[in-house]
Amino acid sequence: MERAQLLTGQSRERIARSAVRAAYFGFFVDMFEIYLPITVLAPALVYFVPPGIGAQGRATILSLTFAVSLIGRPIGAFIFGHFGDRLGRRRATLVSACGFSVATLLIGLLPGQAAWGDAAIAALLVLRLIAGAFVGGEYTAANPLAMEYSRKERRGVDAALIHVGYPAALVCISLLGSALLRLIPLGGPESHYAVWGWRIPFGVGALLGGGLFLYYFLRVPESDVWHASSRGNAPLRELFARSNRARLAQLFVVMSGAWLTLDATVGALPGVLGTVLGASTAQVNAGILLGAGCVIPAFPLIGMLGQQIGRRRTILLGGIVNLAPVCVLYYLLIAGGYRAPATLVGLVALVIGLSMLLWPVITAYLTESFRTEIRASGYGISFSLAAALPGLYSFYMLGLARWIAYPLTPIALLALGGLLLCLGALAGPETKHVDLAGEPAPKSSTALWEAS
Repeated sequence: MERAQLLTGQSRERIARSAVRAAYFGFFVDMFEIYLPITVLAPALVYFVPPGIGAQGRATILSLTFAVSLIGRPIGAFIFGHFGDRLGRRRATLVSACGFSVATLLIGLLPGQAAWGDAAIAALLVLRLIAGAFVGGEYTAANPLAMEYSRKERRGVDAALIHVGYPAALVCISLLGSALLRLIPLGGPESHYAVWGWRIPFGVGALLGGGLFLYYFLRVPESDVWHASSRGNAPLRELFARSNRARLAQLFVVMSGAWLTLDATVGALPGVLGTVLGASTAQVNAGILLGAGCVIPAFPLIGMLGQQIGRRRTILLGGIVNLAPVCVLYYLLIAGGYRAPATLVGLVALVIGLSMLLWPVITAYLTESFRTEIRASGYGISFSLAAALPGLYSFYMLGLARWIAYPLTPIALLALGGLLLCLGALAGPETKHVDLAGEPAPKSSTALWEAS
């Protein structure tokens, strides 16, 4: 008998709270895992890379350790999206949580360049890819499950609470990274931090994944909306049918913009400042910590805004913020603001914080765009597939460096991301009115000029 059927004495509201908390925890673990190399592995990169490699080469390798995890996410979305729609959101979440816990633990046990040569960095990249695929499977199943339990009038706020896991994870990993750098000596490839200090956060990440598995196993039943649906045998084939292609294309534009703004800020900025410009890693981490900490209380407010004016308009506002003020602040930082510690911390905080403000409405917007039979596949693939091309941002930066200074190249990507967010939002329909339990998803024929 299904676990959901055994929970007859438990109210739907209580289950909804458990599902939202679990999805928040899952998103926290996801973001903790994705930023491990940026925050805690960057200072120890000498342990993996060949000696004598230049600063730009080290920055590119660091970016790749971040990018391959993003590239792995659509792989996980395809696999676990199918099983999430066919076999249940909860089962897919349990398998994916177990998988990325093991992969993250294995990364923390890797030997370095001295023992394995170039195979060390290759193994790191492969395991990051595998971990990314399992993480992509986790939110592909877990977030639709939470949204299917959430009441329509609370869905915007609940989705925002899930995405609080993003800045909360940045805060925690920045604090952990800063503490480790203070406590453990950092230097060449034989220093304590390079040899073993960076492994501690990867062990923490593996434990968090294990805790997520247990929470879902013990506290979160299968979605009753999924149980009541008429499930087909080929959700992916249905998802890519002609009737859904325009909607997928529109969401691909929106999410490409979202991922580009993320890659250009939280992804590229620490490497550019610390590895290329020689700024203090501790100060950069302090700026990330401040920016992420300040937006945590703002996320529920953004969710409420999306509930009032709509997801579409909120995403449009996020695109405008990234396209204009964040680009200007980014330029001021790179053009010389990084030389003064207080200015560096303040500008990093503003860039990171403002660039995040579109994310609280993303989960609600995507889950409301697909009917139940293809919701996990649709959510996961539209969220993750768009991450693949932006995930190669380190190569775009190398190409753009032919025309502009390398440290300024993320600004071009940030501006493009903001533009795509605006165009994608304008091209799509409003979704806040959708009833996930029965109302059809909005059609993709909404024109640019149609009222939202």
